[in-house]
Amino acid sequence: MMGRYVARRLLQMIPVFLGTTFLIFFMVYSLPGDPVAGLFGDKGVDPATLAAKRHELGLDLPIWEQYWNYMTNIVLHFDFGNQIRNGRPVTEVLGDAFPITLQLAALAFAFELIFGIGLGVIAGLRAGRLADNAILIFTLLIISIPVFVLGFIIKMVFAFELGWMAPNVSNEQKWSELIAPAIVLGGLSLAYVARLTRTSMAENLRADYMRTAVAKGLPRRRIIGVHLMRNSMIPVVTFLGTDIGALMGGAVVTEGIFNVKGIGGVIYESISRREGTTLVGLVTVLVLVYLATSLLIDLLYAVLDPRIRYA
Repeated sequence: MMGRYVARRLLQMIPVFLGTTFLIFFMVYSLPGDPVAGLFGDKGVDPATLAAKRHELGLDLPIWEQYWNYMTNIVLHFDFGNQIRNGRPVTEVLGDAFPITLQLAALAFAFELIFGIGLGVIAGLRAGRLADNAILIFTLLIISIPVFVLGFIIKMVFAFELGWMAPNVSNEQKWSELIAPAIVLGGLSLAYVARLTRTSMAENLRADYMRTAVAKGLPRRRIIGVHLMRNSMIPVVTFLGTDIGALMGGAVVTEGIFNVKGIGGVIYESISRREGTTLVGLVTVLVLVYLATSLLIDLLYAVLDPRIRYA
């Protein structure tokens, strides 16, 4: 059963992947401006040279043919093309930027996982009490603050006022330097995880199976750790799975505030220079991350709740 389900999901991912990448490809190459003309700056260039360069880069082909050539190179040769401005392979650009953003996203994910679930469990077990109300107010405050505002607040307080951290991340990109940007990046998700965990646990506490477990005389630790937590984590795991890709793609603002040399800078530079191959290559990798995590999350459901069966 499990094997057939995985095979069917993998087959379903193919049209999703092709449709998503084509949509991104079409939107990127429909942006106003001419990246080839931008190579020559304000000097200008004669139409013949411009046409020859566009032909060399394959930009004079129909959009569907450009997409076909692009995807063929990815599938057959793992070749994402070269940057228009300097001819550098896109795989090298992504290879330099992705590990840094992965470190940042991993720290942010650990931060929201530990503190988000922890606060949610405390609030859920004490629903309606002081601790619950305090956590709800705290998470609501985080949700209401935009990411760029939270980033500048943390930078001003901890870097300039208290001097506990450097204002910008150095070129070495040390793990310790990524803690502050990770808190900013994962702050909003932490609030959602805490509130989702709290709601799920408070609802399951009133379920019949919980009353049955208590009536049987099971230890409180087993009731909470096995019965309550496993059933309450299903919606939380769903959110965490989709949030992995969102953390990587949403690091643009955070990386800009703290001068992190990750994919945020690559996205901004690619959009401003209309580097379509770089931007589409980046989004293609993020689409693969989303699809892989969604499959893993679906398989994890059966671990959390043995009643779930895959047809």
